[in-house]
Amino acid sequence: MAIRKANAEWKGGLKEGEGQLSLGSGAYEGAYSFQSRFEEGDGTNPEELIGAAHAGCYSMALSAALEGAGFKPESVRTEAHVSLVKEGEGFAINKIKLVAHANIPGISQEDFDKHAQEAKANCPVSKALSATDIALEASLL
Repeated sequence: MAIRKANAEWKGGLKEGEGQLSLGSGAYEGAYSFQSRFEEGDGTNPEELIGAAHAGCYSMALSAALEGAGFKPESVRTEAHVSLVKEGEGFAINKIKLVAHANIPGISQEDFDKHAQEAKANCPVSKALSATDIALEASLL
């Protein structure tokens, strides 16, 4: 069993405060703020990090599924579009759209589509986010 860690610290009130996020591996550390989350300020935000995690997980899951089916993936590039919307008194992530482009020699569109959908369902991050509507747009290069 692998346990991964990340840290966050927030100082101050919601709109004027500021925070720092860091990954336990040391691969990333950076600022986040009200502006970077709800407006167009500098820094990252939790939704962007969820998107990065989901895109990374999906790309690996699709590659593994294709390899297991006897194909040799050259590349799988995925972008995650994470929608944060006002819901009641707060906010919610109501949808994630994965847009994937893959270079897989010798695969039919039908086989690719089957494995792309299976990877979406079986990716551990998709499973963790199962309460959210997850859409997939996958294409071959």
